[in-house]
Amino acid sequence: MKLAIVVPVYNEQDGLESFYMALRDVMMTLNYFWQVLFVDDGSEDNSWSVIQKLSTRDPKVKGIRLSRNFGHQTALAAGLTHISADAVITMDADLQHPPDLIPQLVAQWQQGYAVVNTIRLETDSVHSLKRYSSAIFYRLINLISEVPITPGGADFRLLSETALQALQSMPERQRFLRGMVSWIGFSQTAIPFVPRPRQYGQSKYTWRKMMHLGLNGLTSFSIAPLRLSLLFGVMSIAVALLYAIYVLGVKVFSHTAQPGWASIIGIGLFFGGVQLFSLGILGEYLGHVFAEVKHRPLFFVQETAGIMTPTTSNIPAESQ
Repeated sequence: MKLAIVVPVYNEQDGLESFYMALRDVMMTLNYFWQVLFVDDGSEDNSWSVIQKLSTRDPKVKGIRLSRNFGHQTALAAGLTHISADAVITMDADLQHPPDLIPQLVAQWQQGYAVVNTIRLETDSVHSLKRYSSAIFYRLINLISEVPITPGGADFRLLSETALQALQSMPERQRFLRGMVSWIGFSQTAIPFVPRPRQYGQSKYTWRKMMHLGLNGLTSFSIAPLRLSLLFGVMSIAVALLYAIYVLGVKVFSHTAQPGWASIIGIGLFFGGVQLFSLGILGEYLGHVFAEVKHRPLFFVQETAGIMTPTTSNIPAESQ
C-alpha cells in the first residue's frame, strides 16, 4: 500500500526543512510505503533549491516547479495530477496543518471512508474580521448551493484512489476544491483540529485571494445569484408600477405634482443600481464560461526533482 502527500509551496524556504522532518517522523511510524510531492508554485525565494536538496537527500521526496504562480488551488491540482497512490493526503507546508494528525486520517481511511476531511477550529488568535467573514461565507454558500460545504473546512484531507480519480475527471477551470470534494460524494468523514501558529513567514492568502476564492465557490456551485438578479428585476418592476400608480393618483386627485421631483432621481438610481448589480452577476458567470472555452492548460511545469514529467500538464479534460 502506498501513501502520497501533496504539498503546495509558495515562498516557504525557511520552514520546508522543519516541515519535512516533522512529516518524516510521522510517516515512519506508519506501515506504508510513502512519498511526498512538493509543488513549487512560482516561489520568489529559494524554496525550489530547498526542495531539490531534500530530493537529493531522500528519494521519497519529489518536486515539481511550476512556471509561475498559478495559485494555491491550481498548485494542489498540479500535485494531484502528478501522483499515483492508494491514498493521497493534501496539506500545507507551514505546519499549521499538523503532520501528527495524519495517522488519524489514515485510520479513518482504513475503516472504509473514501474522503477524510479536516475542520479547522478557530482560536482567539484568528482576527475577528476573518472569523466573521468566514462564517458569513459558509452560511451564504450553504444557503444557495446544492452541495453542502462544511464550515471551517480546510484543504488538509485524505483522498482514496477512487476519490482522487473522480476529482481528476472534473473539468472546471475555476477550482474550489472544498466544494468539488463535497460534490463527488462517496463516504466522507471529518476530523477537527486546532491549527498551530505559523512558525516561519506569514500567510500568503491575502484578502484579495480569499475574496477571489470565495467568489469562485459561490458561483461554481449555484446559479442562485442569477435567480437573485431575476428576483431583483421582478421587484423593480413591481416598485415601478406602484410608483406609477402613486404619481398618477397625485396628478389626478391633488393637482400638486411638481416637475423634477427628487424622488425621480432616487428611483432612477435604484433601477440603475439593480441593473448594474445584475450585469455584474451575469459578467461573473460569463467570465467563467470564457475561461472554460479557451481550453488552456491548467499549469506549466518548468522543472522537476526526482520525477520525470512533461513540461506542460493539464488536469484530465483540461481544467483549471
